Amino acid sequence: MEQFIKIRGARQHNLKNVDLDIPKNKLVVLTGVSGSGKSSLAFDTLYAEGQRRYVESLSSYARQFLGIMEKPDVDSIEGLSPAISIDQKTTSHNPRSTVGTVTEIYDYLRLLFARIGHPHCPVCGREISHQTLDQIVDQTMNLIETTAKADKKAWFLVLSPMVVARKGEFSQLFENLKSKGYRQVRIDGFIHDLSEDLILIKTNKHTIEAVTDRVALSADSLKGQPSKAELKNRLADSIQQALNLSEGMLVLAHVQDKEFTQYQSS
Repeated sequence: MEQFIKIRGARQHNLKNVDLDIPKNKLVVLTGVSGSGKSSLAFDTLYAEGQRRYVESLSSYARQFLGIMEKPDVDSIEGLSPAISIDQKTTSHNPRSTVGTVTEIYDYLRLLFARIGHPHCPVCGREISHQTLDQIVDQTMNLIETTAKADKKAWFLVLSPMVVARKGEFSQLFENLKSKGYRQVRIDGFIHDLSEDLILIKTNKHTIEAVTDRVALSADSLKGQPSKAELKNRLADSIQQALNLSEGMLVLAHVQDKEFTQYQSS
């Protein structure tokens, strides 16, 4: 398979016998002053020849509806695929039009990603998927045990996301959490007691998470099976509580290194 589009002897309009190799599968930009031949090369040579070859490959019945473009003034073009051209002076006046909607490929790509796509976290790279309560509890237990063995201790927060990057003061939210028995929240990464007079800047974006449980233990405390069973039951209760409060979202924050894992229940 050709890795380049090879243009030899392009003389369309004001092009002066141009020879050029354009790499495939790359974003290529043509720049230059007005009248330097950018459009002559891109539209009147590359696009015109690609479209002409594509139309010629169709049946005679199909060609009568499309019409064949004139062959551009060029000695040869190798490695050229069927081309799509989006002119600067588009006939669409919709400001929300994109390359996907103009070429009508948007709906097909949306269907492709929805059916066979696997979303991944842009920060850590891990795959994002719906999980059951048991799966979340098992993964949380494994993470706590691994951390406790490596660091001799583990300190985690089970958080329920209530507000994510939204502007406001959220005084009513704090009152509702207090009435439900919650004592602490994490606001923009910092722990606060709900007994405090919490005043947020209304014009700033805030992230607010309710603290549903704190887990602080050492590696020695996990050696006995009764201790593990008690911890697992406790985590199951607090995780279920966090998921119910935030309608299926949960954040497990590792306090020591400030990392976190986000879960979504199925």
